[in-house]
Amino acid sequence: MEKAWLPSSGPMPRPNSVEEGREILKNEAFPSPNVQKIKFNALEFTAVCPKTGQPDFGRVEIEYIPDEKCIESKSLKFYLWSYRDEGAFCETLAAQIAEDVVYAIDPKQVEVTVYQSARGGIELTTTAIRTKDEQHA
Repeated sequence: MEKAWLPSSGPMPRPNSVEEGREILKNEAFPSPNVQKIKFNALEFTAVCPKTGQPDFGRVEIEYIPDEKCIESKSLKFYLWSYRDEGAFCETLAAQIAEDVVYAIDPKQVEVTVYQSARGGIELTTTAIRTKDEQHA
């Protein structure tokens, strides 16, 4: 199977699936420079409630300690966009995004927090943490 890549210029294509987004995240990773911590804050995250089919809005915070590779921001935008039509609970999203970051770059540690905006008067925040020791146990 041929590796999936994002175009170097022009409009970004719409993701076909979360699996495609995950592969792009891995394929676009780059060698880590000498930094100790990296933090992304995606302010416009959308997924779908698996029970009602209604959209869930919020933000995703990804903080990681790199090892050999780093996440490329355009590929992260593509990856997060792939959840737009995906039915998933907030708890599942935090865990899956953390696992996909581990898959893509094998960091020393990653912490993913998903902040789901209020719907029905309830906000929800979930966090998933993965460490290298746990990954290779």
